[in-house]
Amino acid sequence: MESPARRYNSPMDIAPCKPAVWVNTSQGLTEAFQALESQPRIAVDTESNSLFSYQEKVCLIQISSPDTDYVIDPFEFTDLSMLGRLFENPKQEKIFHASEYDLICLKRDYHFTFVNIFDTMIAARILGAAQVGLGSLLQKYFDVTLDKKYQRANWGLRPLPPEMLDYARFDTYYLFKLRDILEAELTAHDLFDLAQEDFINACNAEAHPNGNGQGEYWKLAGSSHTDTRQVTILKELCAYRDEQAKKADLPHFKILSNEMLVEISLQRPTTLDELSLVPHFSEKLVKRHGNALLKAVAKGETAPLVTRMKNPRPDDAFLARIDCLKEWRKNTAKKLEVESDVVLPREMLEKIASANPATKPELKNVMANSPIRYQKFGALILKELKKTETA
Repeated sequence: MESPARRYNSPMDIAPCKPAVWVNTSQGLTEAFQALESQPRIAVDTESNSLFSYQEKVCLIQISSPDTDYVIDPFEFTDLSMLGRLFENPKQEKIFHASEYDLICLKRDYHFTFVNIFDTMIAARILGAAQVGLGSLLQKYFDVTLDKKYQRANWGLRPLPPEMLDYARFDTYYLFKLRDILEAELTAHDLFDLAQEDFINACNAEAHPNGNGQGEYWKLAGSSHTDTRQVTILKELCAYRDEQAKKADLPHFKILSNEMLVEISLQRPTTLDELSLVPHFSEKLVKRHGNALLKAVAKGETAPLVTRMKNPRPDDAFLARIDCLKEWRKNTAKKLEVESDVVLPREMLEKIASANPATKPELKNVMANSPIRYQKFGALILKELKKTETA
């Protein structure tokens, strides 16, 4: 459903005409809040440091109005409740691009509540855009190329160089014009109500605590491990790595890679010489972690075997409903020229298949969080479910 791109004459037509405002004092925060609270729309983004810290945290909060970009340093504040008043204001629209991660981080760190958002990535996906990254959309609509050199930078550094501040402000600066273009296209294709439903549901993103991979050994084990003793050893290796990462305030991968831990659990070395044979396990790593890793392996050799909780296999009738709904969803998405989960998200599809509603009121209850999709597709979904009864 590609629509003609509305282009500006040149990138300079929409380039910032004044510097961003760096907010790191109480007075600055109050002034920013007072300037933003009367705006009908604000644009929001965050930067975090998951690649550089044991416990990921929000390192920057960017909030723009149509005429000013504010870059807020959360490290300087013990109380950011002013921002929470913006985010929970139902009369003020908050524009994000790919809101899920930002909302999860802000809820986790500050317990904010969000209402009334517009997510430009969700809008682009519903429109069937082939590429929905912010850089791709800005290139398409404005012929603007974002420099992504700081995408994986350490935003926890202070002071931040001016070029990083400029980088951060651009993630919100263009969102107002992009939002209006996408709304116009959604309206033209009679899809704006579907987008609004997804915006409402996006506000419910859950703030998961920093678990640092609790139970990750099952995921790492995968199909490489054929017995539970190997997995038990891997559990002890993961526990050691987690302890070291916490002490150093570093993410797990900067201590030891997943691949190394998996290989050690498979080879089960008992000496430093055997440990040194593990691929990519350098002499430096042997000196730093060797003895402790051997102790972890030895502990895993005698520890009680871990057990995996097995989910019961779904019954054939449920699987038949899943397959039927997936086929219908695929065909419907093809006609609308969108991704399949735009028609019916996976969680909703599985919820319907599990409940197996037989009437409109039953289906409406199952799809309580998706009233627009119920209105558009409810009768067709019930028709598909009835097919499985006679299959």
